[in-house]
Amino acid sequence: MHVTLRSGPAVRCLRSDRAFPAVRRALYVASRGNFRIIHFTVQDDHLHLIVEADDTRALSRGMRGLAIRVARAVNRALGRRGAVWGDRFHARALTTPRAVRNALVYVLMNRRKHRAGERGLDPCSSAPWFRGWREPVATLLGPPPVVGARTWLAAVGWCRHGLLGLDERPRSGESTGSADDRR
Repeated sequence: MHVTLRSGPAVRCLRSDRAFPAVRRALYVASRGNFRIIHFTVQDDHLHLIVEADDTRALSRGMRGLAIRVARAVNRALGRRGAVWGDRFHARALTTPRAVRNALVYVLMNRRKHRAGERGLDPCSSAPWFRGWREPVATLLGPPPVVGARTWLAAVGWCRHGLLGLDERPRSGESTGSADDRR
C-alpha cells in the first residue's frame, strides 16, 4: 500500500531538526508482525509510506497506532499539545510490479517533487537504506528505520521494471499509478 498522512495547519515542520528525529523513531518502532513500514519520506506537512499489512484490519490498526505514536512524538519534540493530523490517512493498493516501482520512485524521490533542483538522497526518508539503486550508494551505519519487504511485489517483483536511478523523480501531477496499471 502507498499511504499518505497529512498534518493539520498547526504543524508544518515535520522535517525540522526537532521534529524529524522523533518522527523517525516513531516510524522505526511502529512495524509489528502484521503491519510493516518498508519505505517512507517525511515532507514538511505530510508523510508518504509504503507499507505491508496482512489484511485490512492490520492496516487500519497499524495506521491508527502509527498516527498516534507520531503525533505524541511530534508534540513532545515541539513542546506543544493538540491535533497533529489534519485527516485520516489515504491508502492506495499497489497491485502490480510497475505500480510498486512507481510508488518507490514517488516515495524515495518525493523531495524532488517539492523542491526543484534537489540532488542526492533525501535524509528525511528511507532512501539511504534502500538497496535497489542502479548506481552504487554509500550505506549508512546503524539499523535501518524500516523493515524488509515480505511480499514478492515489494521485495523483488518491482525489479522487473529496472532498478531505481538516482536521477529519477516523480512525474508532475502523477501519484503512483501509470496508464499500464489502469488497464
